[in-house]
Amino acid sequence: MRLGACPYTGRMPIWLALAGAYAVGSIDFAVVVARARGVDIHAVGSGNPGTSNVLRTMGKGPAAMVLLGDMMKGVIAASFGWIAAGGEPFDQPIAYLAGLCAVVGHIYPVFHRFRGGKGVATAGGVMLLTVPLAAVILAAAWVVVAKVFRIASFASLVAVAGAVPLAYAFGARGWSLFWLGAILVLIVWRHGPNIRRMLSGSEEKIAT
Repeated sequence: MRLGACPYTGRMPIWLALAGAYAVGSIDFAVVVARARGVDIHAVGSGNPGTSNVLRTMGKGPAAMVLLGDMMKGVIAASFGWIAAGGEPFDQPIAYLAGLCAVVGHIYPVFHRFRGGKGVATAGGVMLLTVPLAAVILAAAWVVVAKVFRIASFASLVAVAGAVPLAYAFGARGWSLFWLGAILVLIVWRHGPNIRRMLSGSEEKIAT
């Protein structure tokens, strides 16, 4: 289906799918989980409301909850796009575009004064719905790189680098790859401070 070919598919208006994806993406689980434990995630550790900072400052249990919640945002957002596109297959351009809206929501959440995370887990959720085998491979790569180098941001960037080639290998084409690429460019841009810290040797490492 071509973007803009029809404003309404018969199941869900495209504008509603994209708005809903942004709203879902704006639910910051790092903020929610931390607040439930009396912690302001913006005031501890790196200040980033994401899984890695929750892991460093609050432990594995809360971090797992944040990771699962942020991934489900991507799954739900891509599902909105899939519904708007009219159904099968899951690998639809609108599903990736809705995923992009969710990642934008995660990075600039309307519910949290536009102070969000970096979008890696949410992007992973988008791929989990659209190209699940690619998502599993990238998740495994993240774990291996993080275990070897103990730098979460480096592991994320390695996974990002492999996302488009793997999505292509598993069937994504055309606008699907374009919107996925836009998601990944946004994530890399959001990791700018991490890249600078890695180059200077001052990036925080995952606790062993």
